[in-house]
Amino acid sequence: MNRGRKKAITNVTGKIYCTIIYIFLFLPIIVIIVNSFNATTSKPYLTWKGFTLDWYGKLLENETLIHSFENTMVLAVTSTILATIVGTLAAVGMYKYKFRGKSAIDALLYIPVVIPEIVLGIALLTLFAKAEIPRGMISLVFAHVTFCIPYVIFNIRARLAGYDNSIEEASMDLGANRIKTFFFITLPVLAPGIGGGALLAFTLSIDDVIVSYFTNGQTMTLPLMIMESIKSGVSPDVNALSVLILLGTTLLVVLTQSGIFNRNKKD
Repeated sequence: MNRGRKKAITNVTGKIYCTIIYIFLFLPIIVIIVNSFNATTSKPYLTWKGFTLDWYGKLLENETLIHSFENTMVLAVTSTILATIVGTLAAVGMYKYKFRGKSAIDALLYIPVVIPEIVLGIALLTLFAKAEIPRGMISLVFAHVTFCIPYVIFNIRARLAGYDNSIEEASMDLGANRIKTFFFITLPVLAPGIGGGALLAFTLSIDDVIVSYFTNGQTMTLPLMIMESIKSGVSPDVNALSVLILLGTTLLVVLTQSGIFNRNKKD
């Protein structure tokens, strides 16, 4: 077998492999999009009965679904803000200062990441019960902040790996105090890491099921509502909401990537 034929076979095999991977990744999303336009009204809503936009109208009439989505967004945004603030301060503090027990704290950060979610959920449920913290939105926020903080810290620490402390020294030599230096020098340099950590925290929070199941009380989030509806079949209005969320996420990614592309082009 000559080299040209071997290269052609390799290229074809690579294309087939990539096609299979993309089908595996995107086929579930395509099914959700198609099913959101399905005119069927009989459970489990899987038989195609024609094209319709009615489910997008019925989505607005489903108060329970809309309320659960609102709870999910409030929870995700609140958890992301708190986790980003705490994670940023923790990452900068652990990078700048040496203190007793630093290595132990560093090791403990990996626990919420590596332990099974069901173990974390049970542990948080026990903690809230012992501390007499009522289960609801407050307990959900505490729980989500707990498992989001390490991811924020890890992203910022990756940014700090190439951080040049001399720019802070130059800022203070020019008359800026520590607070002004932190907000106008340190934070802009760490912004990509902070943004990446915040997006990751938001993603983890918005689709969490297991930890939320143990700590939600009577507060229903969208993932929990979808999980409960699986037994009887997920109705197309849920698929319609999923499509709208997908469009919003895609738009955010496009705007973010185009901003990064334009910035790199200018540089």
